[in-house]
Amino acid sequence: MAIARKPEIVVDCPDPGTLARFYAALLDWEHTADADGSWAEAYGEGSAPLCFQRVDGYRAPEWPGQEHPQQMHLDVRVDDIAAAEPQVLALGATLHEMQPSTDGGFRVFVDPAGHPFCLCRASADDATA
Repeated sequence: MAIARKPEIVVDCPDPGTLARFYAALLDWEHTADADGSWAEAYGEGSAPLCFQRVDGYRAPEWPGQEHPQQMHLDVRVDDIAAAEPQVLALGATLHEMQPSTDGGFRVFVDPAGHPFCLCRASADDATA
């Protein structure tokens, strides 16, 4: 049985709405953005959304160099974050010291290669997907 489901790619950027509009146009998808400009998504039927989050002081990656590497992370939805945590730790993840969620809606971990990812609380809509 899978620990998590419905991965979403989250891309750091200076202007989430602009990127959501770009990818929505590129893929002929829809898009939404939070009123405060901190989060936006491009989404199409049958596909996981592309998510964009504002990062203050954002520095674009300089590919293929590593001085400013690519910046993105994976969000996965779980029914119970507390129950999933020991399972992902057993797989080799570590709990990140920075936990910005104020409502417990997500928890930040680091994969074995050092990439951050989040376990996110599943919504009622996730049960049917």
